[in-house]
Amino acid sequence: MSDNYDPSGIPPDHAGIITAATLMAVTGWVGLWLLVTSSLPTAGPRWIFFVCLYLAVTGTVLPFVRFLNMRFNRDIPASGVILRQSIWVGLFVVACAWLQIPRVLNPVIAFFLALSLFVIEVFLYVRETE
Repeated sequence: MSDNYDPSGIPPDHAGIITAATLMAVTGWVGLWLLVTSSLPTAGPRWIFFVCLYLAVTGTVLPFVRFLNMRFNRDIPASGVILRQSIWVGLFVVACAWLQIPRVLNPVIAFFLALSLFVIEVFLYVRETE
């Protein structure tokens, strides 16, 4: 038995990333709640809103992205890949929220934004595996 044995089957770097995801999600959602309940929607709190939304979504989606990678990937994915994919989801949600301010977001724009982020991730993933 080696010194790095973990009975739960979670690699050590994945345990750290789950801890970071929990911290990000809690910070983001609490920040959003405090911001929405106690401030007016002026320019300053709007930027804080986007930062908190980004943290909340990225931290919330990270365990789900890890689950999908562990389920459908042949090899154990690196924690950097899981974090990067979660960051893409957070970026997509923040971009959609940003586009909703001037009311220009529609399903076609959301689809092509998601498609572009997906294509970038596929290119990065292919480059890493070669």
